[in-house]
Amino acid sequence: MKFGESFAEYLHGDQERFLEKCSHVEYKRLKKVLKNCRSCKAVGDSWNSECQCESCSLCDQKFFSELTKEASEIAGCFSSRVRHLLHLHVATGMQRYLLHLRHFFKNDQQAMVLEGQMLVEYVTMNAIAIRKILKKYDKVHCSANGRNFKSKLQAEHIELLQSPWLIELGAFYLNFNGSNDGKLNEFSGQFSCDFDATQPVMTLMLPHSIKLEYDLTCAICLDGVFNPYALSCGHLFCKSCACSAASVLNFQGLKAATPESKCPICREAGVYTKAVRMVELHLLMKRSDYWKERLIAERAETLKQTKEFWDSQTIYALGYL
Repeated sequence: MKFGESFAEYLHGDQERFLEKCSHVEYKRLKKVLKNCRSCKAVGDSWNSECQCESCSLCDQKFFSELTKEASEIAGCFSSRVRHLLHLHVATGMQRYLLHLRHFFKNDQQAMVLEGQMLVEYVTMNAIAIRKILKKYDKVHCSANGRNFKSKLQAEHIELLQSPWLIELGAFYLNFNGSNDGKLNEFSGQFSCDFDATQPVMTLMLPHSIKLEYDLTCAICLDGVFNPYALSCGHLFCKSCACSAASVLNFQGLKAATPESKCPICREAGVYTKAVRMVELHLLMKRSDYWKERLIAERAETLKQTKEFWDSQTIYALGYL
């Protein structure tokens, strides 16, 4: 079965109700845009003919702008749905009590697992659709514009398989599955995490044999990420390391960073304002051997910074008086 048929079957299959409120790639329509390309028609008015130009103004105007819009909407929908799912999983206090109360009337755990599976398939199918349609574009136009556009999606942080929320979803599965017997197991053979390697790595086996590996090493301290945050550029750091790079104190947090603060890796500015706290990944990393030692060191450093800060504020206030 061709991918176009598989994608149409997916959109109108068992998950159709789940997908009603989700954006998706208009694969069939975008493919039709390529088939109706004026340049291709001028060559021989054949759908199978390939034009020899490197770009087509008609295709580019409709194709790339529409695909950018769709990719952005999908990324937003995916992050919103995952954020809501994980919020239910890590709820505390009265909210946790109410959720546990609901458990007597509804199997919420099973529902969360099922929704997580649908979200994984949702982001995977749309990522494949984007990859397929860009490859088709380059084939039709004998160009590398489609490949360059994929790099543009990565630069604008709407490349679906690079979303930090996909890492959080993988950590959610590992935490959820390990909570039953206290062991770190793979969930249906799709997700795993190796803390014993030289560099801790999370591996996600997605549908259609897509394998993703995420390095969980902080590029600043060169250790496994502790209390991890993902900057809006997608790079992971320990909270304390990211704060240090932005010249803010630990207790102030990443939100205190100025808009001019840059990512220590890619040097992109403004990436601190929309930083994502990786709660599920933090819970997963707590199972590593080094976590308790790191916790003691982090608390000591935070107390030291807090004392120095308030001492300096006291001296300033006394001097002013």
